[in-house]
Amino acid sequence: MTATARPTFADQASTGNPTAPGRPPRLPGFTATLATQVRGTGPTYTPVSPLTGAATVVLPSSTEADVAGAFADARAAQRAWAAVPVDRRAAVLLRLHDLVLDRQAEALDLVQLEAGKARRHAVEEVLDTAITARYYARTAGRLLRPRRRAGALPVLTRARELRFPVGVVGVISPWNYPLSLATAEVLPALMAGNAVVHRPDPATMLSALWVRTLAVEAGLPPALWQIVAGEGADVGPLITDRADLVCFTGSTRVGREVAAQAARRLVPASLELGGKNPLLVLDDADLDRAVEGAIRACFASAGQLCVSIERIYMADRLHDEFLRRFVTRTGTLRLGVGGDFEADLGSLASARQLDTVTAHVADAVAAGATVHTGGRHRPDIGPFVFEPTVLTGVAPKMRMYAEETFGPVVAVYRFGTDDEAVTLANDTPYGLNAAVFSGSGTRGEAVAARIDAGSVNVDDGYSAVWGSIDAPMGGWKDSGLGGRHGADGLLRFTRVKTVARQRVLELAPAYHLPGARTAAWTGRMTAALRLLRRTGL
Repeated sequence: MTATARPTFADQASTGNPTAPGRPPRLPGFTATLATQVRGTGPTYTPVSPLTGAATVVLPSSTEADVAGAFADARAAQRAWAAVPVDRRAAVLLRLHDLVLDRQAEALDLVQLEAGKARRHAVEEVLDTAITARYYARTAGRLLRPRRRAGALPVLTRARELRFPVGVVGVISPWNYPLSLATAEVLPALMAGNAVVHRPDPATMLSALWVRTLAVEAGLPPALWQIVAGEGADVGPLITDRADLVCFTGSTRVGREVAAQAARRLVPASLELGGKNPLLVLDDADLDRAVEGAIRACFASAGQLCVSIERIYMADRLHDEFLRRFVTRTGTLRLGVGGDFEADLGSLASARQLDTVTAHVADAVAAGATVHTGGRHRPDIGPFVFEPTVLTGVAPKMRMYAEETFGPVVAVYRFGTDDEAVTLANDTPYGLNAAVFSGSGTRGEAVAARIDAGSVNVDDGYSAVWGSIDAPMGGWKDSGLGGRHGADGLLRFTRVKTVARQRVLELAPAYHLPGARTAAWTGRMTAALRLLRRTGL
């Protein structure tokens, strides 16, 4: 296909057409009440909904004094919270789990209004929040309890590992998953006995404020979760200057600045940053499964998911047929901004995202790439809606070849051998997520193990890893430091202390002993170590 003869999307303008998008969700009446939770006395600002362009709420921004006050109150509350038994902290998270599920319609409306995504994609955020709350409530007691460790000498040395909260955690969360990526950091931090000072993205404050309201209703002391507001360049450094640990999700450029600032204070930083995520379809793959998997992997939340696929590598034998099916299937996706489950894709989140996506596609086309479907802004549907777009012929000279687009745009390439596919997948400074489709699970997992990324899904685009919350998830290379989920997702919010007790035998000779007795002690220790080696200890 050529750029001039490509499938077109069904007419979805609001003209009575049965495929027209439904009415956008209504703004809940309690949004003004949510705004009162912000720790802010600075100038107000008014975010707008990408679904309609209409204002959502008036919010105050936070001054330096507001941020300092938030940390002071959080520190005072944290001291009492750290003394609360783990099972009582867990009970709060389990009640929050139930409240989130019971009142999910409110969350879906807010996430749609703020982030612009289709309702079917907003559901992921509700489910992820509930799963995170339940997982850490169920596992924290086991993970945080004192643990016996092998001492220097069996029986004679007793060692224990103790875990303590770090204090106050600073969380800087993004706009693309305003509910999920807030709670993914905040909930385990609270479960570990910490307080949190949280700056959600200014455009998507309501989702975070909503879940904080539910957490307080579930029994969380309000001072433990402080929410401040403002642009990242203004408020972010104020948080990093005061936090005992910083969690940041966003661009690699800003992540480097956060890491450098934290390093100057010798406090840890957990960073989830950019990606240019690849999907490999091997020559034995089931094409129907690969096409549907790629659709979801590339276009969920209009491609504004950190682990979205932006590069597809197809085995030569399957390339043409896959491209035909994938382009056809992409062209059938329904665009919409309604508060129902009919739309397959919603909107980009802002004019800035629309500008980036439009610029990447235009640059690629000008330099010789072919658009097979999509490629257009659709203001008839919503102010920032952009069609899901499939390109071929994307080359290194084009911006979208290596830069993260973060929109519903994917480039398709071909490869000959598995070795070539792995080389192409790894030809990026990023290493966040990847996917492999194969007719053989063994082969797919073998190829997955060779890809330089913190998470790799086999026969799925991203949900397999994301949903496996017992396993850690984080980026390699320029995609970040540390990660969330699993035991590490909780233990990163703790300081570890070892307490060791020595009984009967001294581990070192006393300084007052003569040289001969010191030499004898050395011989006994040498014999003991040889015995331990022979017995397998």
